[in-house]
Amino acid sequence: MAAQSKKAFALRLDPALYAAIERLAATELRSANAEIEMLLREALGRRGVSVKPSEAPKRGRPPREEN
Repeated sequence: MAAQSKKAFALRLDPALYAAIERLAATELRSANAEIEMLLREALGRRGVSVKPSEAPKRGRPPREEN
């Protein structure tokens, strides 16, 4: 079974804006990408758009199949 993938696309940002996102991400112990995703979700929520979080991929070994 393939793991869920995220949509990849190019995003051009002002360098000062990206630097601010990186600083915020560092204080939240997130990557800049995860911080941008959180900021977008928060902004959408304030506008009344609900986005359900995607189901997280399962980690670890799959359960042993009984024969």
